[in-house]
Amino acid sequence: MITKRACLLAMTAIIPLVGLSSLTEAKEAKTLGLAVANLQADFFNQIKQSVETYGKEKGLKIITVDAKGDSATQVSQVQDLLTQNIDALIYIPAGATAASVPTRTAKAAGIPVINVDRNAEGAPGDTFIATDSVASAKAVCEYIFKQAEGKGEMLIIHGQKGTTPEVDRTKGCGEALAANPGIKVVGELWSEGWHQDEGFKLTQDLLQAHPNVTIVWGQADALALGAAQAVKVANLGRKVWVAGFDGDVAALKALKEGVFDVTATQQTQGMGRLAVDSAIKLVAGETVPAQQLQDATLTTKENVEQFIATHP
Repeated sequence: MITKRACLLAMTAIIPLVGLSSLTEAKEAKTLGLAVANLQADFFNQIKQSVETYGKEKGLKIITVDAKGDSATQVSQVQDLLTQNIDALIYIPAGATAASVPTRTAKAAGIPVINVDRNAEGAPGDTFIATDSVASAKAVCEYIFKQAEGKGEMLIIHGQKGTTPEVDRTKGCGEALAANPGIKVVGELWSEGWHQDEGFKLTQDLLQAHPNVTIVWGQADALALGAAQAVKVANLGRKVWVAGFDGDVAALKALKEGVFDVTATQQTQGMGRLAVDSAIKLVAGETVPAQQLQDATLTTKENVEQFIATHP
């Protein structure tokens, strides 16, 4: 005969097991949205390729949208992604303007957000994956200052004003400038989209006003390639050191050929894989660091071959 006490004991034994099984159940990511700033840029293309390739290996569906550099377009694209039942959003803001809107929209819908390369001011994602641009830009500028023997006039061609990489790279080079009083920044202009034609035009304009420069830094490789072209066309009759940042595939080949002098090669493939892994963890309810900064490698003609062969 089963007594009331026996029933209570049996129920007491079962309840913890039921609770334990419910705790081990976690949501599994199946579909990720990837909102890219501008696929015309090699840097963003590499991240896209990495996310899509690695996502496929993980059995995930990746839905990719390209804002083509337009913030308003990106806001609309992210709203559309949310209607397609994505489990997490990998987000590269198209610019500083309205960058927080997609993050807030996704999080309001309970969708985790993984920001890559750029964070949204005032509305950061659940995690931010990027190169340590402050440290890497400092290293690039220190290298080029050393080549110029610690003296000379300098031009800076900035990226898109107010974006995370533009702000951080400016800060990093600023630290190098503070330690090199013989280097004087005589001119600087901001690009609208980090493009090579902008690097050419902006450098050309600055060279007309400052023909005695010996250093030009483009905050992206595309800007540096444009700057190098402008320096060549100006035919200044002396060495002008040109630096970049990113480690774009075409730029690495140009670096090998001596078109410009130094860059910082970012781990684009690695960042794409890390974004996917972070999305899977967040969907499963796991905790990831709020910031995941990656190292970039100072790259010159001497060590560029390895990155042309296999991009990190």
